[in-house]
Amino acid sequence: MDNIAKLEVDTLCVRRGPLRVVDGVSFQVSRQQIVGIVGLNGAGKSSLLSCLGGALPVESGNIRLGERDVTGSSSWERCKEGIVLIPERRGLFPSLSVLDNLLVGGHLRSKSDRKESLEQVFSLFPFLSAKRHDKAKELSGGQQQMVSIGRGLMAKPRILMLDEPSEGLAPLIVSQMFGAIHSLSVDLGLGVLLAEQNAAVADIADNLIFMRAGRITDNKPVGRADADDIAQIVFGQ
Repeated sequence: MDNIAKLEVDTLCVRRGPLRVVDGVSFQVSRQQIVGIVGLNGAGKSSLLSCLGGALPVESGNIRLGERDVTGSSSWERCKEGIVLIPERRGLFPSLSVLDNLLVGGHLRSKSDRKESLEQVFSLFPFLSAKRHDKAKELSGGQQQMVSIGRGLMAKPRILMLDEPSEGLAPLIVSQMFGAIHSLSVDLGLGVLLAEQNAAVADIADNLIFMRAGRITDNKPVGRADADDIAQIVFGQ
């Protein structure tokens, strides 16, 4: 499958019950690009990613992946097309082994694709191979997050979306994880959409989207030197 598809979101609106939680959001994510979505709790970040992954319906607007309009597609159809969400709090099966958790991520793929992806995941994260028979609940928080990322990779994503992956992790682990995400984007040609409250996302993002009350308040290129400014703008208000 072509891996250069661009995710295009056009004036997307999403509701949770009576509340519009995403309001007229538009942006793009290209191959080998990391876009950070930054904002406080309640800004609409998780609702946006849930909608893009197919868990929440679109009220209005459009979602395209390359030439394909996926606005009305189900969550499994979007996953098969290459839009893959790694949810908040990791969403692992704690009593299953690392290997079984990884294989869950490839259930829509052929046996040969699963084998190839599993080898790729173990190459990227060698410790997962050593712990393949350990239960997920026996791993540290950082190790569990890497299992979650590995499970996402098993689905052969073109656009990889991560919801608050740094939550509950020590700063050193966050730095290592963000480094791994950056390497995945570069080495595998992935577009990455990363929803975060952690200002350190500026260390790896190419663009930052600032959200408040379901709306985008700013969307701009960003570099490593901007992290302090981002912390002040987003969290110092």
